[in-house]
Amino acid sequence: MRFITVNLTHFLVEGSSLEETLALFDSLTEIPLPGIDEIVPAARTLLIRFQPLQTSMHQLAMAISQRPLISFSQRQCQTITIPVHYQGEDLDYLADLLGLTVPQVIQCHQESVWKVAFTGFAPGFAYLISPDWKWQIPRRNTPRTRIPAGSVAVAGVFSGIYPHASPGGWQLIGHTEQAIWDLSQASPALLTPGAQVQFVTSERHKTISLPTQKPLAIQIPKREVSLTLLATGPQTLWQDDGRAGKAAMGLSASGAMDKQALYSANRIVGNPREACCLEVTQGGLRFRANNDIVVAVTGAPCPLTMTTQDGQDFLLADYRPLNLAAGDELALSAPPRGLRSYLAVRGGFVVSPVLDSCSWDSLAQVGPKPLLAGEGLETGSYPNHRAVLLDEQPAYILPAVGETVTLDIMLGPRTDWFTPESVTLLTTQCWQVTPQSNRIGLRLTGAEPLARNLTNELPSEGTCSGAIQVPASGQPVLFLRDNPVTGGYPVVAVVADYHLDLAGQIPPGVFIRFRIVSL
Repeated sequence: MRFITVNLTHFLVEGSSLEETLALFDSLTEIPLPGIDEIVPAARTLLIRFQPLQTSMHQLAMAISQRPLISFSQRQCQTITIPVHYQGEDLDYLADLLGLTVPQVIQCHQESVWKVAFTGFAPGFAYLISPDWKWQIPRRNTPRTRIPAGSVAVAGVFSGIYPHASPGGWQLIGHTEQAIWDLSQASPALLTPGAQVQFVTSERHKTISLPTQKPLAIQIPKREVSLTLLATGPQTLWQDDGRAGKAAMGLSASGAMDKQALYSANRIVGNPREACCLEVTQGGLRFRANNDIVVAVTGAPCPLTMTTQDGQDFLLADYRPLNLAAGDELALSAPPRGLRSYLAVRGGFVVSPVLDSCSWDSLAQVGPKPLLAGEGLETGSYPNHRAVLLDEQPAYILPAVGETVTLDIMLGPRTDWFTPESVTLLTTQCWQVTPQSNRIGLRLTGAEPLARNLTNELPSEGTCSGAIQVPASGQPVLFLRDNPVTGGYPVVAVVADYHLDLAGQIPPGVFIRFRIVSL
């Protein structure tokens, strides 16, 4: 058993087999250790998130190493039949790789008895294993930026089904119309650990339909529409502090990309600091106040223009409480620095949470939907608000296109998979943020890619926000708030927690330098 540092709040426990890993997971679930917040099981590792003020990695490692490892419990679950259209883009490649014909590949996939070992990567994404599937399938050198929902794929010793459209590096063999993740069900995930899965050809079998359980209707008292959205810019989302603790369902914590800016906006108007705000990407938001309200804008410094009901224009400052009268309009222009701004209203927005949070998770497609022009927003969630603040200041000077920002990193957990020259290159070379970046991660490009000294496939393991994952192309991806819970490419380093907010404000065209700090 190996214990591998990830960052100040995470470490990996690496076992010798999937069975040993799941046995340890069962032990830690049944008899928890104090200070552990969350455990993410994977192929041969457990990612442990802990409270450093309550315990330490050393104390937990000593306790975990003394746990007896026995065969994990066999969960009795139903066999779920998944109809598949076997028309995947990578079937020909797999047939050549395995020395089989395409019909033989399909036959092997169908005749294998699959079982859900663990979940991760995305909500409802199950890693299926089978003793009948004898091959190790390599992932793509460069992950696809978008794989359609319902895609059936293989990688390593696993098969899986993408519940949502998302990036991914698995080899595609088909597509199913069966819903894999459905929030209208009492248990949103169709595939849960221990369940058996049988794949069949879709043309010969009807798609199974499970009874739909209607969500409970929650009566929310009607409040006055305080704001009317006139424009939402490139993207305006609901965001709060996130939904930590849902990794077992394949959900990352998500939440505001710049949490310090979110907290500042709420403090300025007297709300609880974790209250839901509007996260505005690259400006473009414009709204009308339908009654007298107090708002604040923080984060990326958008020029703010208020237009009164009689047509007068005023320039306003960010990081200040702003009093808008009924009929006033406020417009947020594109920020010259940074990427995301946060709008809070005194008394708080009225938003229905999904799985205990109002944050929109772009990878999981979970949470209140992105906002559209014409929507009316209600306020009044927090009637007992505090006094407004006049002296709030931004935490960072945010970068502009063409500038260079430095982020602190801690090496590991898989630094040893890379050549010493590549580890040096990671910190001596500038990495440019590409336009393909989003809330899931920053896609980086450098003049020289990172080379590995281990070229075999890494069994999927837990990842966290800030992880710098390196696919076979050698061009890194820096995971942000909507990161996948597990991944199959080695992580060379992890950005320090205190620089995650800054990372979430880096627009395309900015250069990043990484600076190593020790634990």
